[in-house]
Amino acid sequence: MEFPENLRYTESHEWVREEGDQATIGVTDYAQSHLKDVVYVELPEIGAEFKRGDPLGVVESVKAVADIFSPIAGMIVETNQSLTDHPQFINEDPFGKGWIAKLLIHQKEELKGLLSAKDYQRSLPEES
Repeated sequence: MEFPENLRYTESHEWVREEGDQATIGVTDYAQSHLKDVVYVELPEIGAEFKRGDPLGVVESVKAVADIFSPIAGMIVETNQSLTDHPQFINEDPFGKGWIAKLLIHQKEELKGLLSAKDYQRSLPEES
């Protein structure tokens, strides 16, 4: 499993890549591996505003349906439309082609409250 050091993470298994005044959001490698085969992604609308912790989309797999939560407050400025036809990108490349949305960051200080790669790894349950 991958845990890129340049990203921040949430306990609900989203990752965040800060890019100036925007943040790219996706689901972690851990999350996609537990969902198994992703078959559908519900993307947020451009211009939609979210507070930290608000549900902003859904990932559906053959095994489960999971909400995607906004890791920080912001406004959606772009969504990954390729996931409409290729939801499997989340399984194949969760940190690249499988990104979900980009949002304009409202409060940069919220990024400090997110987990580092090491802290996120420590928060995961032990695999047996």
